[in-house]
Amino acid sequence: MAKEDKKVARQRFDEIMGVAKRHHLAKLLKDNQDDEDFEISDLRYAMEELGPAFIKLGQLLATRPDMVGNEIADDLKLLRDNTPVTPFDEIRQVIEGEIGQPLEEVYSEFNEEPLGSASIGQVYKATLKENDMEVAVKVQKPGIYDVIAPDVVVLNKVAATVDKHVSGSRVYNLPAMAKEFERSIFKELNYMEEVKNISKITKNFEEIDYIKIPEVYPEYCSSKLITMELIDGYELPDLYGKEIEGINNAEIAQYGCQSYLKQVLIDGFFHADPHPGNLFVTHDNRLCYIDFGMMGVVNDTFRSNFAQLILLLLDGNSHHLINQLLYMKIITPEQNTDEFKEDVDDLLNAYIGVDLDQMDGIFDDLMNVMINHNIILPREFVMIGRGMILIEEAGDKLDPHFNLTGELEKFAKDMIKSKFEPGNLAGGGFNYIVEIEHLLKDLPDRLNSTLDKVEKGELELNMNHTGLDDLKNQLSISLIISALLVGSSIAILADKGPKVWDISAIGFIGFVFSAILGAYLVITYLRD
Repeated sequence: MAKEDKKVARQRFDEIMGVAKRHHLAKLLKDNQDDEDFEISDLRYAMEELGPAFIKLGQLLATRPDMVGNEIADDLKLLRDNTPVTPFDEIRQVIEGEIGQPLEEVYSEFNEEPLGSASIGQVYKATLKENDMEVAVKVQKPGIYDVIAPDVVVLNKVAATVDKHVSGSRVYNLPAMAKEFERSIFKELNYMEEVKNISKITKNFEEIDYIKIPEVYPEYCSSKLITMELIDGYELPDLYGKEIEGINNAEIAQYGCQSYLKQVLIDGFFHADPHPGNLFVTHDNRLCYIDFGMMGVVNDTFRSNFAQLILLLLDGNSHHLINQLLYMKIITPEQNTDEFKEDVDDLLNAYIGVDLDQMDGIFDDLMNVMINHNIILPREFVMIGRGMILIEEAGDKLDPHFNLTGELEKFAKDMIKSKFEPGNLAGGGFNYIVEIEHLLKDLPDRLNSTLDKVEKGELELNMNHTGLDDLKNQLSISLIISALLVGSSIAILADKGPKVWDISAIGFIGFVFSAILGAYLVITYLRD
């Protein structure tokens, strides 16, 4: 960093510390009960005062009650961009610089009054010259990167300084939080990331006719500009408590629920901020998502484990539920205290004998139990939980008979069932083939390393040959089962020869024999 940059960063650091002190924010970290001047809203006011980067940070923390507590998170939801609207002359320069031609050559009409303005960008209504389509044009404010980038550097330093000197803050892992924010904000500053997100979610819903995703015009998009279809319809809150001709509120509630659970449990790629302002309803009764700047991604393993967690939660068995939380590393063994177990028991006991349609809110209750025990939750877990809360609140306002829990159970069961379908088992078999290949490649080096340690006396081997013959037999059967599984997976992937239920008959028979031998091995082991 140049000498002048360091000087600017130091000045900004001092400014941030001054604002923090003026708003009594030391209490958040030191828990200074004597500071009677501190109010919950002080953090929000400080972030508004410090500008765009801190406003974005505050909006992110509003989704993390596990880090800042429910009271502060609820207050931060009131955080609004207080940056002034950028004059259109400056916005025009950005647009023309990005498309490389005069604005009038691309847009036959362009309303100079923004439809919306935020700290990073502004949105305008326009008409494309080439096809007379009405579009929404999202434009990044000029120089906003140069405003935010230095603050991100300072934020990382503040996080490191506080983590080093304030021991009470370490439970929050502020440096990791700052790094996560850095990745998030720079993705948001690159509008092409949002264009990619729209393309991916459009593909995921291409066969779902009740969901509408705005069409994007890539030739008029860049890292600072997005031109997309303007949605003609109603914002979701416009439907609350009203009946509009052609719109079925109960169906819209179901569309929101089913589309969100599909994103989370089937696609593994989901809208991370499905609040009512980001949901529109078209005149032909379709639900439309907008603003794809922040998306969540979860892998197959997480989705499968999450589905199991949901079913265990609805089943009401606290022991198995807590074991699943431990297995998913959502909680640690140290956090699994007697008090935590008692609170989980109390939560589940409150729902004993209750029908599914009366269990809405149970996942939110589970999150609150963990938050009350100062458990920092995985980012994706919180994003999914918050999304379900938003979808549930909107669904309840649209339809008094709306039941998120019933749909959640249905999707979770379908997710578990699909895991054991032959095609998915074949895919898993292919992954095992790759793992076995890696193991075989590494085996010589590992053996040489182990033997070298034995020769040097660095490794002691204590061997007991009792029951070796039985172990040898079980090992032989296990190897045969492994070979059958691998061979059957290859046969299914090859997709050749006669078929049974649209999969290779040879692969199917192999899986059946594997299951029989596996059952025999388990029974033999239990008898012994």
